[in-house]
Amino acid sequence: MNFNSYQFLLFFSVVVSLYWLVFSRSYRTQNLTILISSCVFYSFWDYRFLVLIFLSIIIDFFVGIELNRSIKPNKMLLYSSCFFNLGILAFFKYFNFFIDSWVDLFESVGFSFNNSWSLKIILPVGISFYTFQTMSYTIDIYRKKIKPTSDFIAFASFVTFFPQLVAGPIERASSLLPQILKKRKFNVEQATEGFRLILWGLFKKIVVADNLSPLVDSIFSNYADFGGGTLALGALYFSFQIYCDFSGYSDIAIGISKLLGIELMSNFKFPYFSRNIAEFWRRWHISLSSWFRDYLYFPMGGSRGSKMKSIRNVTTIFVISGLWHGANWTFVFWGLVHALLYIPLFLGGNHRKFNHEVVAQNSIFPSLKELIQIIITFFFVLTGWVFFRSETIYDAFQYLYIMFFQFDLNFAWIRGLPILFLFLILDWSQRKNERTLFNHNTLLRWFFYLFLSLLIFLNFGKTNVDFIYFQF
Repeated sequence: MNFNSYQFLLFFSVVVSLYWLVFSRSYRTQNLTILISSCVFYSFWDYRFLVLIFLSIIIDFFVGIELNRSIKPNKMLLYSSCFFNLGILAFFKYFNFFIDSWVDLFESVGFSFNNSWSLKIILPVGISFYTFQTMSYTIDIYRKKIKPTSDFIAFASFVTFFPQLVAGPIERASSLLPQILKKRKFNVEQATEGFRLILWGLFKKIVVADNLSPLVDSIFSNYADFGGGTLALGALYFSFQIYCDFSGYSDIAIGISKLLGIELMSNFKFPYFSRNIAEFWRRWHISLSSWFRDYLYFPMGGSRGSKMKSIRNVTTIFVISGLWHGANWTFVFWGLVHALLYIPLFLGGNHRKFNHEVVAQNSIFPSLKELIQIIITFFFVLTGWVFFRSETIYDAFQYLYIMFFQFDLNFAWIRGLPILFLFLILDWSQRKNERTLFNHNTLLRWFFYLFLSLLIFLNFGKTNVDFIYFQF
């Protein structure tokens, strides 16, 4: 059930009505409504995989309680939780990938295999997200950062919370669970902001990402038939397709949560206006980047120790981040590309530049220096996206070779540029304050509401493309 469907509109209308009008007496009835609604929501993909989610819930619920009872840190309990969660993730997402990779490796040196180990495995939607979310719960209890809850329904609601169940943001128990453990009251201002975010997210997904999708598919599927100019457009279109698709999902998820009286973390903060790769990663998929930082990078030693160990840690994080996105060497290589771009900044001490201030902080337009920095950073990001989108690493290198050295542009493919130009203007106007679009006088604000709504209505149902990150 996609957010951009009539099914979901009907489903959520029923849920939010029951949530506030019938079951709002206590946080327990609100949580039970959330849990049942989340199970129904997930069942629209495949109800069978609810078993996996509830196995994770049951194991981590009781592991959390036992960890808190232990006088000394109990690593075996923690390891049992991590082993189970990573085990189901590895099996469903990576089993065939590793088997096929081993077979290919041995065949490359002359051995012949009849590969009967591969299985027909269906990837449970959202498994990469909810396993990380529930793992962070037990790890934080082990570290004595949070206390476990004894309320099973509340914990199950935290793990299965349907707005962010299948594609994030990956929430921390320290932020989301306290909200679930108290009664929510309807707040008009919060709900209004929720509707605004939903509107903006639907515009990103339906108007921008879904209109770019067929162009991207055609160009990448037949890249050998096009010149470099057309391939450059394909890479540009995909860069904005994946950004608007994923950030659009996050905006809708955050907006829906606000309508339920719950605040989720921001997952994107205008990453394509970044001035170096380090800033890009502080603004792109923030919940995942911060998860790897807190639960993998810092425990590995972070930037403490020798430069070589620090480089090892940085490279490991980026490569694992790439593998997290999918069982294909293209994703691993994409992660490695970003590691190679990040390491020079890290060694030069420039990875913490632009930590807080946004680009063109005190002006409408960026300075020439900022503009050059943005263009260079976006160029590297765009190049990386070619590996992310391609079927194989060979295809990616072929794509880039044609793009850089065989320039020829078919002007029929520029039809995606007007929508990009419109989106960039709107996105740029919000970089200092995400509410800028809707904070003008009443007449102008309602003009934006109607304008975005009209575009959404005119494009609704034209393509029906799934959200890209459902596959991860």
